[in-house]
Amino acid sequence: MAGTAGTPGTPRVLRAMNDRAALDLLLEHGPLSRTRIGKLTGLSKPTASQLLARLEAAGLVRVTGTSEGRPGPNAQLYAVNPGAAHAAGLDVTPHRIRAAVADVTGRTVGEYELPTPGRRPARPVVQQVTDALDGAVKAAGLARSDVHRLVIGTPGAFDPNTGRLRYASHLPGWHSPSLLDELAAALPMPVEYENDVNLVAIAEQRLGAARGHGDFVLLWNQEGMGAALVLGGRLHRGWTGGAGEVGFLPVPGTPLVRQVTKANSGGYQELAGSQAVPKLARELGVTDMPAGPYTDVAATLLARAADHAGGPHRELLRTYATRLATGLASLVSVLDPELVVLSGSALTAGGEVLRALVQAELEELAAARPRLVVGDVTEHPVLRGALESALATTRDEVFDTSR
Repeated sequence: MAGTAGTPGTPRVLRAMNDRAALDLLLEHGPLSRTRIGKLTGLSKPTASQLLARLEAAGLVRVTGTSEGRPGPNAQLYAVNPGAAHAAGLDVTPHRIRAAVADVTGRTVGEYELPTPGRRPARPVVQQVTDALDGAVKAAGLARSDVHRLVIGTPGAFDPNTGRLRYASHLPGWHSPSLLDELAAALPMPVEYENDVNLVAIAEQRLGAARGHGDFVLLWNQEGMGAALVLGGRLHRGWTGGAGEVGFLPVPGTPLVRQVTKANSGGYQELAGSQAVPKLARELGVTDMPAGPYTDVAATLLARAADHAGGPHRELLRTYATRLATGLASLVSVLDPELVVLSGSALTAGGEVLRALVQAELEELAAARPRLVVGDVTEHPVLRGALESALATTRDEVFDTSR
């Protein structure tokens, strides 16, 4: 009896597997010749030619030029067709929504930023989301219907059991129990929602310091503190989506914060959050205090401290490293990860100097000894993670030639 389209081992499925392998190689290496694709996939020249013809007819690859500088006739070079699909991402904070659209190769083709000031949103959240998305879509020269999938990153997390946003009381307008239904009705593409720090971890795992690591913790410190937990190569989100909300963690050195979700703070946030850095600097005698939002002030102070060999600036860095390690010790003692990635402006500003100080402190405070690294994805990491997440699912769907 002949196999069906979805039966493993049938010619159609085997062809689809070869197609996907070739597409992944083109994404990784860029334009390749038929001969090179054949060598990398182990396919014969005739089979590689049939594969490329099939993918070209499906609109998934295109000829981009010819090879030069070799004996004999120039060979045609093939690349993934960027216009085969598009995906979008949104990075939502209380102050703005940053949106971007990427083609299927991962290249960002349109960006837009929508300010959302004030504690009460002037426009409904659904309109904010559609306006931000439409701005990026317009910048890309596309229509909203051209977007295959959208991933929205927010502080906190939407509870998978109730659909309500938790752990983010500071995000105005996002707590309606009907919000997800309203967004689904307003948007023509599938929409996924993910915690912002989890998206940073996705970006680091696919593009940055955590590539090749299946078990790691990402510690984030910018507007707030958070962590992402990747175990066995997969994000661990917890029962209510709140895994990694380490800002609420009670730690030595600060009074207990009760009713933490109402206060939108906790012991670790009070001890080592960005807002604690300016106060700590003043207590240690730092006099050249910069002006601006506390996140920018903290990053500037820590960057300056990393450049000083001594004095109150270096003491600021040492004390802050101890505070960071205090909370981090609890995480690594329970999870025993192979790697900890430090990300967010308050951590990346201190660079290698801060990383080394935290590493030394952590080795004194915890039995586990993970390696600490500074994150590599520093330009809009939440948005980059949203795009990577949306692209991964989009490619699985668009590159599936078995159907």
